[in-house]
Amino acid sequence: MSTSSASPAATSVVVPRPSASLVVVNERNEILLVHRNPKARSFGGMTVFPGGNYDKTQDSSLAITAIRETFEESGLLLASSNDPSSSTSLDDTQLDKARHDIHQQSVLFQKFLTSSHLKADINALLPFTQWITPPGPPRRFHTQFFVTFLPAAPSAGFTSGAKQERIPKHDGGQEVISARFVHPSEALREFREGKITFMPPQFYILTTLSDILLGSRNTEEQRAKAETLSRGAFGCMVMNPRPRKPIGDDLAQGYSILTYEGDETRGGSKGRLHRAKLRVVDGIIKEIILQRNFDIFSEVELHAFREPSRL
Repeated sequence: MSTSSASPAATSVVVPRPSASLVVVNERNEILLVHRNPKARSFGGMTVFPGGNYDKTQDSSLAITAIRETFEESGLLLASSNDPSSSTSLDDTQLDKARHDIHQQSVLFQKFLTSSHLKADINALLPFTQWITPPGPPRRFHTQFFVTFLPAAPSAGFTSGAKQERIPKHDGGQEVISARFVHPSEALREFREGKITFMPPQFYILTTLSDILLGSRNTEEQRAKAETLSRGAFGCMVMNPRPRKPIGDDLAQGYSILTYEGDETRGGSKGRLHRAKLRVVDGIIKEIILQRNFDIFSEVELHAFREPSRL
């Protein structure tokens, strides 16, 4: 008897695409956010950190992906001179032309850096968790998030305030329609008021940073705390969100539940919560409540985080 072929369900699982996203913090503890075009193929209308897919023709690492995508989407270039004798300084016109050319793939990012006597400041990027899109959506991503601080990371271009950008794609569409720096506590307030929309990874990271980036002046102590998280167990966490059927009050109040590794239902100790409660209306996330009852500096249970396929 001949062996049967794989079932449709087995062959239809979408493999997550490697990607990277960068959380840029300026001197006022504001974080760079971009607003995606509602017509974009992925995360349309969402407010996110700049980022995108790894491109093997452009990127030698996910850190380069994060820096390149941040430059394309916002105009902020995290790079410094690799030639101490050179006084090369790019003005906004040159930066905007380079952004356009790199986005259109008429110029490779590395070639632009080399010709401008620049090197990407990958050493300024701190790994800050990975997230994998749950099975189901037609497009899935395995995203490495990074955090970086200005002016610790040399930069040029857009570093504060707000700006409107029109970034042409090959099809004449747009990916990002605006970019701005905003304090994480203010961004979370806007989300609660329904002015902007976040996905769970962005909400999780903003909530985490809002407890560190207190006030309107970035300090060495705050940067040290973020680096401690990055270098420790927290920075190594790989999140595979999984739905869990709501019960009791959560069910009565119309919440959906997403659990993360380390939750008591996902390998964590009894009573440990590592999950999010979501209220979704007409397919749009209107509310997220993060339930995390452990110290992220000292109580992350790494045994609960299984290692997925390598990025």
